[in-house]
Order: sequence, then structure tokens, then C-alpha cells
Amino acid sequence: MTSRRNFLIGLGALGAAATLTVPVLAIAATPTGATAVTRVYGDGLRFVAVALAYDGDVAAGELDAGAYAVEGRTVTGVYPSTSADPADKAESGPFVIVELSDADAAAVLKSEPERGAPPAGASTTGGAAAGGSGGPSWSAGDPNVSGTTWTEPAATVVTPEAEVTTSAVANLVVDGFEQRVWNDPVTGDTLAYNLFIPANYDPAQSYPLVNFMHDAGACSEDPTFTLKQGLGAISWASPTDQAARPAFVLAPQFAEIVADDNSNASSMLDTVVNLITALTQEFSIDPARLYTTGQSGGGMLSIAMNIKYPDFFAATFLVACQWDAALVAPMAGNRIFIVVSEDDSKAFPGQTAITDALEAAGASVARATWDATWDAEQYQTAFDDLIAEGARVNFVAFAAGTVFPAGASTEGASGHQNTWRVAYTIEPIRDWILRTNL
Repeated sequence: MTSRRNFLIGLGALGAAATLTVPVLAIAATPTGATAVTRVYGDGLRFVAVALAYDGDVAAGELDAGAYAVEGRTVTGVYPSTSADPADKAESGPFVIVELSDADAAAVLKSEPERGAPPAGASTTGGAAAGGSGGPSWSAGDPNVSGTTWTEPAATVVTPEAEVTTSAVANLVVDGFEQRVWNDPVTGDTLAYNLFIPANYDPAQSYPLVNFMHDAGACSEDPTFTLKQGLGAISWASPTDQAARPAFVLAPQFAEIVADDNSNASSMLDTVVNLITALTQEFSIDPARLYTTGQSGGGMLSIAMNIKYPDFFAATFLVACQWDAALVAPMAGNRIFIVVSEDDSKAFPGQTAITDALEAAGASVARATWDATWDAEQYQTAFDDLIAEGARVNFVAFAAGTVFPAGASTEGASGHQNTWRVAYTIEPIRDWILRTNL
């Protein structure tokens, strides 16, 4: 039975209000609670939906999208689901998903401080190169995250039955990681880390492991910061990737800088390697299928690991990073995929020098220039052309100007940071990494 109801939506951004009259279908079930749903994008965590729980099943035919509203947000869809996850959309179910536009200003949950100064406690004097002693210095190319916070998502949804306020949060994919702590008996370091264990893990099977290491700007005491700040870890653990390529995903959370622009690495280099070794003993992880990847400082630590332990990883994915090219010869036999932007004033010349040094040391190299605005099909075609060359080292530079979102600033480290916003979305690279050495 169709009824009508007037409800008031406050237009906070405009400092005004409007009264809308919408048709509302009567629903037999009653909402009993609401969960805020977040999703990680290349630039971080966003509030993208509200999952309304009902005391009975709701059918799609009973729903009128115009009857649902959230102040300050754009509702883009309303549909039943069997759970609080929008991926479980169904013709009927005990949940109603109210999708919210990810382009809304209020969708962005990251609150950043002023940039420019080194993180609190960071040394600004150089340490020692990989394999030596001492701590790294602050990397000026990375943002200072001291004070960066993640806003807790919350909203009140106007429904045909009542106004319902969220009282829980579901972080898609992020919540699938376990938070753990590794106390390394060799280095004495304590390291917080996140571990994704494949669904239906079977010890009788053998699994690969991907190790993702964040940039210096994501150093934090919050163990889940690395999961929220971008797709570097999340992409490998997504339901789509796990369905195609089940794998363990490791995401260490560093509390301080571990590698810097002066090619210095801390003892965390060995601590992470020791952690991975311990995980291969705890779980059925294939030591021949260990992979490392990282953006900026995390990529630099991956390079340092490959220099010191050239036989440890089956393949490496380096995103927007650099290192002293005079040190990289030990990794000339490794399988490596490099992505960097021509707009990155440090990493682009740095990775060019590294690639030239690897080639001089005997590595086969394939080079290409890609457009960071391409769609999935275009990336696949370009990837196929590059891989057809059969090189062990693949070097991709995003063409100048293509990594910046429309209307975004191109100043400072934007070319650097926007590289990893795009790089981890390219599915054929992720597939190549995990299928290397099979």
C-alpha cells in the first residue's frame, strides 16, 4: 500500500533546508539498527553506505529509493541484502543497503594536518646503508602524518518507518585482517602487523604470501593505518582477487621511518624478513612464493631487502620509490615490476637510474610509458605487450600529467603520492606478481 510522507532534509553545506514530498511504500519489517559501511580507495578510507538491519526480510519491490535520505550525503541506491556487506545484494533479505556517493565531501574520512615538518621524533641525520647499523633519516618526499586521524563514520538515515542512527562500523576488507604483534628474538624489535588469512584456509594446501609495506607518511601507532590509507594491502585481499588468487597478505605497521632517501634502512629490514620466515612455519605458506611490494619508503625497504636477501622473494612490485643505484647489482637476477610517474621529481630519475644499473649488471629490461587514466582493458593490452618482451625487470612510467585527479593540485609531492593511488588498481600486475614462479 502506497502512502505519502513529508520529511525535512537539512542541507548543511548550503546552510539551508528543504522539505521534500516523496512516495513511500509500506514495509512490513521494522529497522532495528544501522551500520556505517566503509571502503578503501586509492586515496584512503571512505564512508560509502549504511546497512539497515530489519526484524524481517525486505523485498526489493517494497523499496522506494526516494524515501531514504542522509543529511549532507547523496543517496545513490537502495536495495536488500543478506548481510551488511553491499556485495551480498539480493532480491530480499534482512538488511537494506543505502548506498552513498563516494564523491561526497563527507565520504572522505581522512583528516590531515599541516605538511612540511618531519614526524615527531624522526631523525633528520642520515643513518647507515642496508646491511649496516644506525637509523634512517626523514624522507622529505613523504608527508608528515603526525596528527593524521581517521574520522569515525556516523549518520542518521531517514527511512519510511523511522530515523535510524548508525551504532556500528563495518570496514570492508579491512575487517578481514587480523592484528598481531611480532617480537623478533633476533633483532629485539617489536612490530605490529596485519595478516589476512585466506577464507577456508586449508593447511593441506600451499599458499603464496604478499608482503606490502607502506610509505613513510603512514607511520603510526594505529596498527590498521596501513590498511586504511590506500590499496597497497587491501587490493590483494579483496574478494575478487582472493577468488582468483588465494593468498596470505602481510601488512606491517611501522611506528617510525624504516627507510629513507639516503638509502638507509633500520633493523626492521631483518625483522620483517624474520617475521615472514616465522609465518611460513606457522602456516602452509610456500617459501618459494613469497612476494614483496611497497610504495615510496615501503618500496625502498623492499629494494634493501632484495639487495641483502636476493633469493628470498620470487618477485617484487616497486611503486614510486628510489635507492642508491650503485647498491642494486645483487638484485639484478630478480623478477621486478616498477611503476613510477614522470611527475615524481625524485622517484622517476631514481628508478630510471636503478633500472639502468640493473641492466648494466645483466638484467633484461622492458620499458613502457602508460597513461594513468586508462581503463582496465587498456591496461591489460599494455601489460600484455610489455610482458611479451620476456624481460625479468619491467619498468613502467606514467606519462606526465596523467596521475593527477581532475582538478587536483599538481604541487609538491602530488605526482609521487598519486602514483600509488593508481598503481595498485592495475589487476594484471597483481596477477603477474602472484603467478611468478608457479
